[in-house]
Amino acid sequence: MRRLFFSVLMFCVLPAWADGHDQLYKVAGWAEQRAHFNDALSAAQQRYRNSLPPVVYQALVDNSNKRFAAQAMDQRAEAQLRKHLTDPKPALAFFQSPLGRKIVAAELLATRRDQLAKNAQGLPKIQAEATRSLIIGHLAQALPAREAGAEVSLAIAGVAADSLSQMIPGLLGGGQAQGMLNGQRERLMQQIDKDLNNTLLYVYRELSDPELEEFATFAESPEGKAYYQAALAAIRAGLAVGQSTSSLTQ
Repeated sequence: MRRLFFSVLMFCVLPAWADGHDQLYKVAGWAEQRAHFNDALSAAQQRYRNSLPPVVYQALVDNSNKRFAAQAMDQRAEAQLRKHLTDPKPALAFFQSPLGRKIVAAELLATRRDQLAKNAQGLPKIQAEATRSLIIGHLAQALPAREAGAEVSLAIAGVAADSLSQMIPGLLGGGQAQGMLNGQRERLMQQIDKDLNNTLLYVYRELSDPELEEFATFAESPEGKAYYQAALAAIRAGLAVGQSTSSLTQ
């Protein structure tokens, strides 16, 4: 799950939506992040190929491919972003700025396949002065990173639960599997929170203190909060957390 942690804003927009939301998807790097997520998912599938019985492995692959089909993820995520973000212009203006582009570049670098492999055993510990640590603390509170990371873990676990239910009908029926997964959300966020400040220090290591402060100011602003709340809703919808894979194909 660690390799998938950063890959939480990963959905692209349909070309027909040539408006502010469409521009925001492109400028904020959602299309690239979705591609990075697919790379990470493929790598995870390959790691399990030789450690699971063939029938179990194939069920996991089939279910993950259905749940994370690009077009379906796009449709679910885009609908929620549009529903929850009434005005995309403030966020668009921020991410079109030189600082916004620098932030997006840092996030895309962190989720590249080679970087995920490089840091598979954990990120290096970053030493920071008091001022920088304080700014990162504000940023950690403003960004929905812990929530998004938990949703990714729950979505991946949901695929395993679906596969097990299909192989042994009735074992986790009546919504029991999804209920068990949802009960882990708080625990997952607590685990992510332990390393969150160091994670942000690493991802945004090329930003200066003034740039980090400007980023935190945007994230804490009403416009920034609106964007990141909408983004989290879009992530949850795209990953279809709490839904069985079979229900997504109906």
